[in-house]
Amino acid sequence: MKILRWFFLVGCASLAVVAAEPTGAFATGRYRDLFGEYLGKTDAEVAAKLDAAWQQFFRGDEATQRLFYPVPGDMAYIPDVANHDVRTEGLSYGMMICVQTDHHAEFNQLWKFAKHHMYHESGPLRGYFAWHTALNGDQLGDAGPASDGEEWFVMALFFASHRWGDGEGIFNYAGEAQSLLRTMLHKDEDPGRGDVTNMIDCEAKQVNFVPHGPGANFTDPSYHLPAFYELWARWAEVPGDRTFLAELAPTSRGLFRRAVHPQTGLMPDYCAFDGKTSGRPGRDDFLYDAWRTLSNPALDWSWWAADPWEVEQANRVLTFLASQGPNCPNRFKLDGTPIGTDVNSSGLLAMAATSTLAADRKIGEPFVRHLWEMKLPEGRYRYYDGLLTLIALLEVSGHFRIYAPPAAK
Repeated sequence: MKILRWFFLVGCASLAVVAAEPTGAFATGRYRDLFGEYLGKTDAEVAAKLDAAWQQFFRGDEATQRLFYPVPGDMAYIPDVANHDVRTEGLSYGMMICVQTDHHAEFNQLWKFAKHHMYHESGPLRGYFAWHTALNGDQLGDAGPASDGEEWFVMALFFASHRWGDGEGIFNYAGEAQSLLRTMLHKDEDPGRGDVTNMIDCEAKQVNFVPHGPGANFTDPSYHLPAFYELWARWAEVPGDRTFLAELAPTSRGLFRRAVHPQTGLMPDYCAFDGKTSGRPGRDDFLYDAWRTLSNPALDWSWWAADPWEVEQANRVLTFLASQGPNCPNRFKLDGTPIGTDVNSSGLLAMAATSTLAADRKIGEPFVRHLWEMKLPEGRYRYYDGLLTLIALLEVSGHFRIYAPPAAK
């Protein structure tokens, strides 16, 4: 497809703050389907599109398409194909995709793999998950956790509890979500923890990169999920935790403002809690992690409509990406200087499409059209690109939804 034609509207787009709805989906129960709204696609066409993506990634060719691999013990994993490992990032994304698409059995298989192979039952890391394993489930040398995996596990488990109800043992989803959330907030109270600490820094009120060593002292903007934090602040068991969690979403919205480049709208892979540079060479640029910073503020706006700056930000970053023309680089210095020669990465363009949930239609519609027409990722790099693409299809179609407790929002 000629990507150029979905950039042509940039010249007439403005950065005006235009809210599509007065309140977000949490209050209204309405989730915008931009494929229908902008492209005229029917519900049946959208459903077929989502099903085709599911079938490819969960049932497709094992060598070139599939990302879901069942293994003995009624478990399954999602591999980072290029790096030959299994990551909490991928399993937690896969679980969220399963709960959003109502695939209960596959959700359980992924969660069982995570609990059986990745969970630390004892030692300083007790209560956390090893961020990656070999394909056979053996934990690799660096067995510490990555904070984004735990965050997505918690949210997927809460939604599973509310959509399907709780089972026994590890399938008591609400119990598992609450336990993991408590560890993320109170690991510093564990007498055997060594240098392992909370995933949510008590003073900064922000998620850290990893909860141990130097990584506990800085953050990754793509790990900031204010849309999720608003729900945790309502659903956590302990009143004191709810009070603390209520401060996370506003703090993350503030971090976005401080970390973003004022002209390009790009955010770095890593930064200090104050939004300034992390001091880690090469990681203060817009790299692969940072692709997700296009989605997180827009999803927050879609669900909560709490900060109109997120609309301004969506328009700003999409204006910049549109200005790159038909061969958009996939990495940049924050000022917009391209890094490397790789272009048109499907994961980046999928995340750009999710920004349209907050953007003005004039600038957002070409990105929505591109997501609709884009070929689903295959081959060696289908892991990250593929998961981000499937998440984007759900978000842009209005099928990435809040599942609340019965008789509650």
